[in-house]
Amino acid sequence: MSHDALDLLEVCHFDAGATSVDLAVSGGPDSLGLLLLANAHGLTLRVHHVNHHARASSTEDAAFVAAVCAQLAVACEIHDVQVPAGANFESRARAARRGAMPPGVLTGHTMDDLAETVLLNMMRGGALDGLSPMVDDSTKPLRDVRRGALHEFVASLGYQARHDETNDSPGHLRNRVRHELVPLMNALAGRDTVPILARQAALIFEERSWLEVLSREDARLDLESVDCRDLREWPRARLRRWLRAQLRSPDRGDGEHPPSAAEVERALRVVTGEAVATELSGGRRLARRGQHLTLEQSSPLR
Repeated sequence: MSHDALDLLEVCHFDAGATSVDLAVSGGPDSLGLLLLANAHGLTLRVHHVNHHARASSTEDAAFVAAVCAQLAVACEIHDVQVPAGANFESRARAARRGAMPPGVLTGHTMDDLAETVLLNMMRGGALDGLSPMVDDSTKPLRDVRRGALHEFVASLGYQARHDETNDSPGHLRNRVRHELVPLMNALAGRDTVPILARQAALIFEERSWLEVLSREDARLDLESVDCRDLREWPRARLRRWLRAQLRSPDRGDGEHPPSAAEVERALRVVTGEAVATELSGGRRLARRGQHLTLEQSSPLR
């Protein structure tokens, strides 16, 4: 095993008790690096590649992944998925990928991806969860690996990873964060800000974990059985945190999502009696009857 592989494996987070894993491999340098490191780690692998047929080179990407897996004697499944063009394509494609691959599949997200996600969530008004993404996520074993080091490792083994040209498009906000915002922050700070953002995310995750312990009893309270008069006695931060947990949207292929800050504020008004009901995402309606809350499906989902 090369020194580069050993150095990177020291900061990877592959499950020590796992002997076999599923990997999501697009053919790009990050996911290819994941495949090569997992293979070097000695795990039995099954690679999953989702072909959306969204780009002219999509079929070539699938063939490349299959060829690398054959070279490494690694099992490979190519999932053909058709995602109609139109609004929210990226979101729908992401949901299609999740639906095609098994739960718990490992992805090649790096520390740089973590830092970019922190910044994106900050711009969207993300709370503690949004400011501490990927930390302790078992499906992100490369979360402490730098993107540049990973790409150098892949190249050092003679592989020329596939390039997704959409990663260069300024039409995607993440790309602008990656290519414009992070370099600007580095220049202003006079240092590499990615490890700083990752360290902040880890610290926030620790605080978040502590709060989850403190609120464990609250999580056992059923939305419809708790008395609003009791809820009104709670500190606002405690009540807001409880509502965020209670009002998470159901998983419809792209994971559960917490309610927006605006939805939580409207829900608070229902609890305090300033409103009798409010509409929520997913066609849901939170209402108060007497001193108790109900969460119902108010309209069919489109």
